[in-house]
Amino acid sequence: MDDPNTLDAVGLLCPLPVLKARKRLIALAPGDTLTILADDPAAVVDVPHFCVEAGHTLISADTDSTVHRYTIRKG
Repeated sequence: MDDPNTLDAVGLLCPLPVLKARKRLIALAPGDTLTILADDPAAVVDVPHFCVEAGHTLISADTDSTVHRYTIRKG
């Protein structure tokens, strides 16, 4: 069973976490949230940049563990 509001991008390297997030966000309504789990070091830069460029809001970025958790609100 796949949760449409969670994207497991662990093990994927740049640019795949952001590309998969973009695709997953298409199916969500404006205001919905998507949580991305990623361990790619580039995601620290890529996810916030993607949000700014695509008009989404980065609600939180938990980067304190090996697997980072980003929560995005669709714009």
